[in-house]
Amino acid sequence: MAPIGWTKVIPPPAEISLHSAKQWLTAAALLTLAIVGLLYFGRQGHSVVNSHSPAPDFTLNQIDGTPLQLSSYRGKVVLLDFWATWCVPCREEIPHFVELQKKYGKQGLQIIGVSMDDTIDPVRPFAEKFQINYPIVMGTAKTGELYGGVLGLPIAFMIGRDGLIYHKHIGATNVTVFETEIQHLLQNGSQQ
Repeated sequence: MAPIGWTKVIPPPAEISLHSAKQWLTAAALLTLAIVGLLYFGRQGHSVVNSHSPAPDFTLNQIDGTPLQLSSYRGKVVLLDFWATWCVPCREEIPHFVELQKKYGKQGLQIIGVSMDDTIDPVRPFAEKFQINYPIVMGTAKTGELYGGVLGLPIAFMIGRDGLIYHKHIGATNVTVFETEIQHLLQNGSQQ
């Protein structure tokens, strides 16, 4: 019988195959992602995206240079979309947002795009190409932090007429989900 705490040392193989090295690297990458995810989502008290919490106010410049203050849209239902020109899922969502703004704008919907691009250079031609019919502001790291950190794009927030956050969507979301939430907030005020 071996003493308690005794372990047998197994010598490593003389060569590690390329397949084994890839498996180890994949496992290490997944472990790293899991740790980062736990650290990010486990931050209590830093995120303001809890249901029915006030949407943090900000003033940011639009792509035409004029300032936009979020609180000036109080009384409207706001879909606040964090996105970037290089983000493929963002590019897929934006045409749907253009249609939602056309369909529900007169009823009180205001979509606001927060571009997280490093510079304004790609944003202006992108907005023209996609015929974006709602304001686009240039976001900052500070703006992202106000909304709990923006580690991936797209991220969208549904804000009621009362200025409270009602829904948060991480990643590409089916347009029917947004439309249902918009209809509910427009018809029922902000009571959910």
